[in-house]
Amino acid sequence: MADKVQLGHSDGARRLPTARLRPYVTSYDGYRLSGFEPGIHVGLPSPNLTVILTIDSQLDIADSPRQGACAFESLASGISAEPVTIAHDGSQHGIQLSFTPAGARALFGIPTSALGDWMVDLGEVLPDARELTDRISAEDSWSGRFDIVDDILCRSLGERELDPTLAEVWRLLVHTGGTARVGDVASQIGWSRRHLVDRFTAEFGVGPKDSARIARFDRSHQVLRRLDIPPLADVAAQCGYYDQAHMAREWRDLAGLSPSRWRRNEQFPFVQDQVE
Repeated sequence: MADKVQLGHSDGARRLPTARLRPYVTSYDGYRLSGFEPGIHVGLPSPNLTVILTIDSQLDIADSPRQGACAFESLASGISAEPVTIAHDGSQHGIQLSFTPAGARALFGIPTSALGDWMVDLGEVLPDARELTDRISAEDSWSGRFDIVDDILCRSLGERELDPTLAEVWRLLVHTGGTARVGDVASQIGWSRRHLVDRFTAEFGVGPKDSARIARFDRSHQVLRRLDIPPLADVAAQCGYYDQAHMAREWRDLAGLSPSRWRRNEQFPFVQDQVE
């Protein structure tokens, strides 16, 4: 971060998927970090499903809400309101993909709730996962690797669509940054609040209230991951919190630590700031 001296080396790239995949995958983030002090990296809650493809290594999960310690060469995870801690030896190399709930249906053939807050080997939900990891490991350039991801995911696309009404509820509660009220959304689409909660949770694996909280949290996380940030009170106002204290409480609930402590503790720099 900006207030820490970085001793390691980092490079990476970010790209949007090919147009055909954009309703289902929001971004490809390639990263290569080496020479840092061994330690712990905190994987924070997100309103997207996470897919990680490692290159010449594995991802060592030190602790997670459901599975404790575990390790993967490639993984897929659902949406969780709790953080995951990742142990590293000072190096990490791979690609992180952010899937939308529609992507879980179209690419994995399952609702987001089928993953819940669990992590699974990517091969359990994507038949060509081994080919994907082998090919990106053999490719040297980020653009070439992203082309391979495009190729494999386009091959996996099916005609399994997210219910349009649930997609609209998700948009209203999550894409607005977590500021919409559940009762107002239920009235807008013509459902009772209870019916909305039941249908929403069955599809997405988290309730609408938690989804809105995660969306607001993620919005603040995207601001706080920049090298230079505004005062925390301004971040809180910008992201829909009542005040800075409210944001700090939500960070402790969802990340396990305050925003300022997270910035102090986070060792790896953020190198994928621009989408190609």
